[in-house]
Amino acid sequence: MKITTKAQQQAVLKRLDKFSRFTDSSIGIPFTKFQIGAEAVIGLVPVVGDMAGLLLSGYVLVEAQRAGASKDVKLLMLRNMGIDFVGGLLPVVGDAFDAIYKANTRNTRLLRNYLEKQLAVEPPPPPFPWKTLIGLSVLLAVITAGLILLL
Repeated sequence: MKITTKAQQQAVLKRLDKFSRFTDSSIGIPFTKFQIGAEAVIGLVPVVGDMAGLLLSGYVLVEAQRAGASKDVKLLMLRNMGIDFVGGLLPVVGDAFDAIYKANTRNTRLLRNYLEKQLAVEPPPPPFPWKTLIGLSVLLAVITAGLILLL
């Protein structure tokens, strides 16, 4: 399924915005402006939490595939997922990295930019109707010649 309408684009992005907010910034840290998400909390469980976070991040990639995102966009998403996963594996520092990097938000932004560019591209103008122009010119010449012969 390739996204072809603004309504389809908005539906996909609305789902991904909710998902990204849940996984990356749904929990406010008291007395700060900083927010973490469910993925950072899950990532506190060594290795298994990071694997679960990687699986969760796969949802954005699946939506990008369904939306018809380009190979380049999907590769950038995979890169973000890999950075988030490897960064999260680091002892102690990895948990903070998970909370800060926010791969799902980055990937949602990548897809949003891609979709907006795709829908903003105007279709090429139709080719000039040369055959019609020539046909009408010949018809007009025949009618004119016929009128001149009748007069």
